[in-house]
This record gives sequence, C-alpha cells and structure tokens, in this order.
Amino acid sequence: MPNLHKVRKIELLGRHTFRVVLERNDFKFTAGQCVNIGLPGSGINREYSSYSSETADELVFLIREVEGGTVTPALMKLKAGDQVEVDGPYGEFWIRTPNDGRKYYFIASGTGIAPFHCFVKTYPKLDYQIIHGVRAADEQYDRADFEGGSRYVGCVSQGTGGDFKGRVTGYLTEKGVDKNGVYYLCGNRGMINDVYDLLREKGVGGTNIITETFF
Repeated sequence: MPNLHKVRKIELLGRHTFRVVLERNDFKFTAGQCVNIGLPGSGINREYSSYSSETADELVFLIREVEGGTVTPALMKLKAGDQVEVDGPYGEFWIRTPNDGRKYYFIASGTGIAPFHCFVKTYPKLDYQIIHGVRAADEQYDRADFEGGSRYVGCVSQGTGGDFKGRVTGYLTEKGVDKNGVYYLCGNRGMINDVYDLLREKGVGGTNIITETFF
C-alpha cells in the first residue's frame, strides 16, 4: 500500500525541472532504488529514483515536467503541506560493494543523474566520476555537490558552458575509456544503448556495466 508523505517544498530549478522535497516518515530504501509517486486517490503514478541519501532526514526527487503529462505538471504545482502517495522502494540499481577500491563511472542524461547524486551522498568515500549529458549549461544541477565539481563532467550538446561540447558518447570517444572501471548508466534509452555499445567495443566487460532506463 502506498504511504502518504507531506510536501515540505517544491524547488524550481528551471522552466521545466524541479525538486520535490518530502517528509521522510521513516521511509527506508537502498541508494539507487526508485519509488512510485502520485497524487492521493488518482490511481496514477510515475517512477523516480531518490536524489537524497539513504540517511537524509527528508526525501528528495529530481523531476522534469513532461508538457501535457498526467503526473509531472500536477507535482510541479504542489505546495508545502500537500500530500503525495509514495510506493516502494523498487529496483536493484545499487552498488553491491561500495568503497571496494574500484573506480566508478556514473554516466547520466538529464534527470538520470538522480541516483548518482544519491550514491555520492550516501557513500562519501566513493571513488567516482560523473559524466552528465544535458542540452543546455543551466541543466548541470548541483554540480558543486560532486566535490566542488571536480568529479563532474558536463557534456552540453546545445550551446556553451559545459566541460565538453557534445554528447557523452563523444566525450568517451575523445577521452578514452577505463577498461577496469565500473560503469553505471542512467537516463534515456538511446543514450544507454549508445554508451553500452561503445563501452563494450572499447573492451569493458558486460558485468561491469549496470543500466537503469528512465525514459
């Protein structure tokens, strides 16, 4: 059964992207897992990975509004004190042995960066690199959270202001691939398919590539 969680605040990050901050209510999950969120009684929900850590005193979700959508426009209009239904957690997109001495590469598109933000907040000693594909520079949300931006590479496909001009596949092709690294991919299906194929072509073993499709 879904649980009701009260909204603490909605944080607008741009025209279409926002954070939903909820009261935790002792909700338990493993970093990387997702939940279903919907309006009470609507019978309609959508799946989102936690943006906040396992131990945070609130639940935070990074969401992009789908114009004409059924759920996200309604979530964007919520106010402090409103309630949402949270069902879960679900999924196995987690790190089995954090801090095991291996280098982790977190490759995301858009709001697919959410579980990786959760990872690094949950495991502060993790050795990692974020490679984030976005359309515009103003979509590089909270890059300072990744050790002041030193572990964040923004691949901006439209306009300037990123660390790399182009898609994440272009960055990986130009900079090269760590064959011994562990790669987590999260975001749109096209990006995941392209990056997966590229990594395999470069010699990364299939067991070292873990994927989570957002849309």
